This record gives sequence, C-alpha cells and structure tokens, in this order.
Amino acid sequence: MDQAGELAARLGLPVKDRALLEGALIHGSFTNEHPDEPGGSNERLEFLGDSVVSLVISEALFERHPGEDEGVLTARRAALVSTRALARVAQRLRLDELVVLGQGAERTGERRRASVLAAVFEAVVAAVYLDQGYAATRAWLVALLAGELNLEIPLASLKSPKSRLQELSYVRWGAPPSYRLVSAVGPDHAKQYVVDVAVGARVLGRGEGSNRRDAETEAAMVAIAVLEEAGEAGREPAEAQRAVAGADDRERVEEPRS
Repeated sequence: MDQAGELAARLGLPVKDRALLEGALIHGSFTNEHPDEPGGSNERLEFLGDSVVSLVISEALFERHPGEDEGVLTARRAALVSTRALARVAQRLRLDELVVLGQGAERTGERRRASVLAAVFEAVVAAVYLDQGYAATRAWLVALLAGELNLEIPLASLKSPKSRLQELSYVRWGAPPSYRLVSAVGPDHAKQYVVDVAVGARVLGRGEGSNRRDAETEAAMVAIAVLEEAGEAGREPAEAQRAVAGADDRERVEEPRS
C-alpha cells in the first residue's frame, strides 16, 4: 500500500511533499528494528504537531467563547487535546491502518493503542503544517474538529478529570483516589507512561500518555466513565466539595499541553 498517497487522499489536501506524510507514519518501533532505514521515526514531527494542535485549538476556543476566562478555556482545551480525544480523531482518519510499526509493536497491539494513535495524528498535523503553512493547516484542522469545537459542554463538566474524580471518591468512599505508575517505556525523549488509579484496593481506571500527568488525567477520565456507567457518580454534596477545596486551581495549573 502507498500509505502516503492514501493518507493524502483522506486528508483532502493538495500535499506537495509526500515524504513528510511518509515520515509522519513511521513509528519509533520500526526504526528501532530497521536502524539503517533513512528518515527516522515520526517523533520530531510529533513534537512539532503537539504545539500546532494546541495553538489551533487555543485560537478557535478563544474566538468561540469570548466571555470565558483563562481557566475555563484551559479546561476546554485539555478535553480536546487529551490522548483519548486525539486518538478518536486519528481513528476517524483510520490512521491505525497506515501507521508503520515494528514487528514487536505489531504483536503487542500498539496499532490500536491510544497514545500511538494520538502521536501519529500530531505527526500528521506537523507534516500538513510544514507542507501547507499555518493558515491552511488551521482551516483544515478546525473543519476536522468542528464537532468537538462546537459541542456545548456544560461548564460543570469542564472541571479537570482528576478534581472530578477526587470529589466523586470522597462522596462514594470518603477517601481520595491514588495513582500508581504501572510502566514508563521508551527513550527519555519519547517515553510512554501507564498509570492506574484506585481507591483502596479497587482499581477504577488505567490511562496512558507521553508524561505521567497526561496518563493520570486519562486514568481519571476512564474511572469517571466507569463510575457513571455503574451509577456510582451521584451529585457531590457540599462537604465533598469542601474536602477538595482548591483542587480545581491546582489541576488548572497542571493541565497537560498548556
């Protein structure tokens, strides 16, 4: 398969340098197994794409919500650029079909791992930016994310996942959740973290990300979804909110990709 050609068709853009798209699809596991292959992995493009995505989303939110303060805008952006959210966009483009993996990563199911999909999407964004320039990239990305950007999310739901889970945990068990690092794999510049969140002995969720903070946020989101599905995420009483007073402000400072 001509991965770059297929990707260009899916993007619907007049891509001039398909070598950029080819590079965006090369996972580090492939270059580790084929060190003599030219070009390297998509990690440098991922680094650039992370910033491009953040800037485009920040501008779009700034324009769409003129009455909201920095804290609310930060929470909205965090929801849109989380590993899980970007992985969903990657799945819409079916990037899992195109990413080039090493045999070991293929056997362990990396092709469908959220962190891998989010990373390849950011690399693709960087490739588009280098090929098309910022204005065209912004227009394409805003159109691609129109559903997410236009979604009217209640302000209460924009509270950071870790703060929301902490409140729910106090309501349900009278104790805060704890986060445990499961693994941190990869080179220092491209490490992938996996974190579990639990209350007591009960593990509520697992998350992954390019840093521990992202992985904890992802784990909290999974845990909240589990509690909501089980009907255990009732309305928080005032005492629970007082027990975690100040948590929102701390989390706002710590949100990923700010």
